[in-house]
Amino acid sequence: MEMNAYLQKLINWCLSSGLHIALVLILTLIALKAAKVLSKRLVDFIVRQKEDPEFQKRTQTLASIIRYVSVITILLVGMMMVLKEFGIEIGPLLAAAGIAGLAVGFGAQSLVKDVISGFFILLEDQIRVGDVVQIAGKGGLVEKINLKTTILRDLAGNVHYVPNGHIDVVTNMTKDYSRYVFDIGVAYRENVDEVIGVIKEVDEELRNDPDYKDDILEPIEILGLDQFADSAVIVKARTTTVPIKQWRVGREFNRRLKKKFDERNIEIPFPHVTLYMGQGKQGQAPPLRIVKEGQ
Repeated sequence: MEMNAYLQKLINWCLSSGLHIALVLILTLIALKAAKVLSKRLVDFIVRQKEDPEFQKRTQTLASIIRYVSVITILLVGMMMVLKEFGIEIGPLLAAAGIAGLAVGFGAQSLVKDVISGFFILLEDQIRVGDVVQIAGKGGLVEKINLKTTILRDLAGNVHYVPNGHIDVVTNMTKDYSRYVFDIGVAYRENVDEVIGVIKEVDEELRNDPDYKDDILEPIEILGLDQFADSAVIVKARTTTVPIKQWRVGREFNRRLKKKFDERNIEIPFPHVTLYMGQGKQGQAPPLRIVKEGQ
């Protein structure tokens, strides 16, 4: 008799609360899928409105954060509705969770610091997916960023997981535009004006090349004769490119410049050493005696 009563209660619960729980789980799964699809379509729609790579990168970064927050919110709401169907009062549970969260917060200050730092990094648009940055002593391409962590991949393929709380200085090398700085050393004997003319000539050829003209935003800027080094005079210049293309343009420019210097017989010097033997008061220098080893 008691077994029948127990089975009857179980059946009644399944037909009432059980169905509600199943419905909540189904709706939660649908909401998660809908949030993913809607966020993707919204991002695609926004990106199509403006053909700007920088704008698109920022949109992709913010979209990943929106998806993350949406998923967490949907899961929390679904969990609270399921708990309510099991007869668990949500009010005291939320109060206990608040107290526990406060206690955990004191013990997880680094986590709180990471989240707060990540929020301001995203709010101020310091870093976006696709940027090349240097943060916390690491550099590379930003593959993913969220409120807690920024993930970088360097040139060698190494992946760096950087907690946002450890980021105090951000060096973004691809924000809006990029620049490549040249320190071009030539021998002291060379005519600096001729060297500058060759640099401009190479830049013009590169800007007219179909493979590179879309990457270069403006003619090269010659900053002038920068320094007198030990074995060379240094001419400093810089070129402005679209983001992340500065290294590609810079390497090709260096290749063409070396080739052009060889054609014009302009010397790119190697270190020279001058031996000074001194000079007496009568204006005579002592002879330099070279003795072959073994003699």
